[in-house]
Amino acid sequence: MSSEYGEKLRKICRAERLTQPEFSQLTGVSLGAIRNYETGQRDVGLSVIDKIVKHSRFGKYTMWLMRGEANPEAGQVEPAFSLSGSEISEKKDQKKSFHTKVNGC
Repeated sequence: MSSEYGEKLRKICRAERLTQPEFSQLTGVSLGAIRNYETGQRDVGLSVIDKIVKHSRFGKYTMWLMRGEANPEAGQVEPAFSLSGSEISEKKDQKKSFHTKVNGC
């Protein structure tokens, strides 16, 4: 799989407000591997994608991760970011909250 998946992993990590070590612990993917995927030094394999999408917290990104498309009606979303690289989460009747990249993700 291409290094595009490494960037997608980074976007998921940031959208979920996770550091690389936290993402590693939740998914069971080694910290070194995550770092290599995000920097493009190593391609993400299907077994890694499988581990990520099978986690209850990340299943909502399956369609976007695999096809680059979201389907909100089916509960499939994509991470949302501002142009500055800060994560924006916005829900109805809630104020926007911002989270800046920290510790690799």
